[in-house]
Amino acid sequence: MAQKGLEDLFHDMLKDIYYAERKILKTLPKMAKGAQNPKLKAAFEKHHEETEGQLERLREVYEIFGKRAVGKTCPAIDGIIEEGEEILEEFAGSPAIDAGLLATAQAVEHYEMARYGTLKTWAGMLGLKDAVKLLDETLQQEGNTDHALSALAETSVNATAMKKAA
Repeated sequence: MAQKGLEDLFHDMLKDIYYAERKILKTLPKMAKGAQNPKLKAAFEKHHEETEGQLERLREVYEIFGKRAVGKTCPAIDGIIEEGEEILEEFAGSPAIDAGLLATAQAVEHYEMARYGTLKTWAGMLGLKDAVKLLDETLQQEGNTDHALSALAETSVNATAMKKAA
């Protein structure tokens, strides 16, 4: 059996994030529906639109890499999404639901940023310059979403959950 190299690892992680983005795309409308804070609901809806673009960029990366766009089950994202679904069920109608959903969304963002950062670095090492640009665009977008979620948590969502819980 031939040893696997960086190209194989890149392809494997590309399949992982492709699966994750598709799963996230299906989950975001549920999170938006469960959110009580209008700004959080809008943030989930905006990220849904962005995720569609991110999937398109991933398909372009696959094309540059010379492979067909396919995903492979990603237990990490499945676990994070499962946690979000538990929050939707267990905290429905609770003043803390938005804080829980926002925390789940940030866990997703951090996972995505880790994956896109690694893929961008490896694409550069593999000489896939056009892929680097596409992956960096998504990485920047994920970072912006994370910052927006942090601001929303700090300015309203967490405080609202505290006030109502007291």
